[in-house]
Amino acid sequence: MKKNILKSVAAVLAITGTLASCQNTATKTTTGQDSTLSTDTVAGTEITVTPVSDSKAFPGADLKIASITSEKVGTDSAKVTVKYAVSNFKLTEQTAHEHHMANSHDGQHIHFILDNKPYAALYKPENTVTLALNSEHYLMSFLSRSYHESIKTTEASKLVKFKIDKDGKVVQDAAVTAPSLFYSRPKGEYKGEDTKVLLLDFFLVNTTLATDGNKVLADVNGKQFTLDKWGPYEIKGLPLGDVKVKLTLVDKDGNAVTGDNVSVERDIKLLAQ
Repeated sequence: MKKNILKSVAAVLAITGTLASCQNTATKTTTGQDSTLSTDTVAGTEITVTPVSDSKAFPGADLKIASITSEKVGTDSAKVTVKYAVSNFKLTEQTAHEHHMANSHDGQHIHFILDNKPYAALYKPENTVTLALNSEHYLMSFLSRSYHESIKTTEASKLVKFKIDKDGKVVQDAAVTAPSLFYSRPKGEYKGEDTKVLLLDFFLVNTTLATDGNKVLADVNGKQFTLDKWGPYEIKGLPLGDVKVKLTLVDKDGNAVTGDNVSVERDIKLLAQ
């Protein structure tokens, strides 16, 4: 009898230990299937943000805003057309590169960033948008390589601030002098091989980055990276699914810089196919 009791106790302990082990490594999804608690840890990967090696340079590349015109539409909006002049840079041409990241099949282009929202890629030097009357806007434009990395020079970029008045006319403000950060990449959805390496790229105006000066705080799925050099970076080790990226301009003490364009957040999605 005593032996039978001991065997029963041992069996119960063994089952309990097995259940505890299972509970420490997996959880149930809403579909009732097991999923790991930390996909990147189980897969043996870690989220990293590292500088990209030298990219093809474009000496003399120049972007100018040739005109900004508008036409009132209905009673509450205006159609605004921006035309550019591009020199020493060929739109739609493929950029020679060795980077293993998403590349536009349509080639080199202009990133049109209105009010720090996701950019429109322009393969022709013009764009038209509809804006509300009595509204104020920031337009950041810069030349981009075919794999979406910006050309980080004053000549290859333009920032303007303007208003749409009650009559639908464009009224351009004085030049922007405040430190500004504009988000560019990553953006939207990535599939297959493109999910393995994501370009992290942003554009700075009226500020520089340094170990003893302003920096950019990059938050990638809750993991923070402090960037003290302005350049392109690679994000690796991200799990498939939803990704959140937030960029914030901070001062030398890590305090957020105040202003209109100093912190931007994006939701990205990584898909198997």
